[in-house]
Formats: sequence, structure tokens, C-alpha cells
Amino acid sequence: MGVPKHRGTSSKRNMRRSHIHLKKKGLTNCSHCGRAALLHSVCKECGYYKGREVVNVLAKLEKKERKKREKEIKAQEKEKGKEKKPMTMEELSRKKF
Repeated sequence: MGVPKHRGTSSKRNMRRSHIHLKKKGLTNCSHCGRAALLHSVCKECGYYKGREVVNVLAKLEKKERKKREKEIKAQEKEKGKEKKPMTMEELSRKKF
């Protein structure tokens, strides 16, 4: 068995270990629900991948959980519908303050 002749310094040890660390996971926003999801994988919240439903998430839930999740989904859809689009110059000129 090899035995070191000299003691390695803490600096050398730390430089050797500089590449041993945790890396950030690649996250992106889901195209359907807007929550954070891993890249190239199905969204755990809504079951969509690339704009189409791959997994029916609601089918796996119990009755109470399913109703709660359906309410959340409806609330999110209402929020998307309420988004105001920017006014054109003509609409701004007609608007009275």
C-alpha cells in the first residue's frame, strides 16, 4: 500500500475537491400551469408535457383532494382570463380620466 512521504496542504486538498459540489437543477415554467418543473419531464402539478396531457393527475387523487385541485385549476384559469391587454393609442385617447 502506498504511503505518502509528505503531508498534503489543506489548500491542495481543497483545490482537488473544488469540483465535488451540488449543482443547480434545471428548472423551467410549465407551459400549462406556470409552476416550476424539471426540464424535459412531466409537470408534477398538472401532468402536462409539451402542451399536452401525458398523466391524468386528478384520476390518482382521492375524492376530497380531487375537488380541491379542480378548484385550484379553475381559479388559475380565471386569473389567466382576467389579464388585461395593453391599450392602443386610440383607446387611450378616448378614455376619460
